Amino acid sequence: MMQVQIILFDGFDELDAIAPFEVLRNATEMGADVQVELVALDDCAVITGAHGLQVQPGATFEHDSKPDILIVPGGGWGNRAPQGAWAEAPRGEIPAAIAQLHQNGTTIASVCTGAMLVAAAGLLRGRPATTHRVAIEALKGAGAAIVDARVVDDGDIVTAAGVTSGLDLALWLLERYFTPEIAHKIETKLEYERRGKVWQRSAVVVTKGSHDA
Repeated sequence: MMQVQIILFDGFDELDAIAPFEVLRNATEMGADVQVELVALDDCAVITGAHGLQVQPGATFEHDSKPDILIVPGGGWGNRAPQGAWAEAPRGEIPAAIAQLHQNGTTIASVCTGAMLVAAAGLLRGRPATTHRVAIEALKGAGAAIVDARVVDDGDIVTAAGVTSGLDLALWLLERYFTPEIAHKIETKLEYERRGKVWQRSAVVVTKGSHDA
């Protein structure tokens, strides 16, 4: 079974996390051997998102765990919010957790400015990546090689662009690890068509979409 964790923190952008969560839960319901859960660093009752949504994570993050994929949302970067990715990057606890999981063999995926937390973990220097346009220069300053794509798949690090690209990220992960067919079935169920490009180091840049031939 493929195990996916989505890490939450106060000020996370709700759609960054909930969009891939719903896509992956739909995949489970359609028979894909994938389990997804929301996790937090601390054993807290409730985490509050950037727009006020309150969420109770299903589990506490374990530093010695080894999920197959960790998805990192962003939030709060563009407006320098006191809670969110902008605050968590210098605080260091989440970047340290990301680095530890990556060292354990977990693939790290980010949505939007979650890429800045991956960069703060020291994982993007010299590597292709993308993020929300408000953080492109900051990501470049952190040493990443910016790629103009909706999803940038560099193997053990996968980054996605702005907020709604969390849908494209999750659908791409299903296509990569399972089949294009299950990804397309979920696109149809959600009435969503993937947009933009997926970049892979080992492949030509391709455009993904449920109606591509």
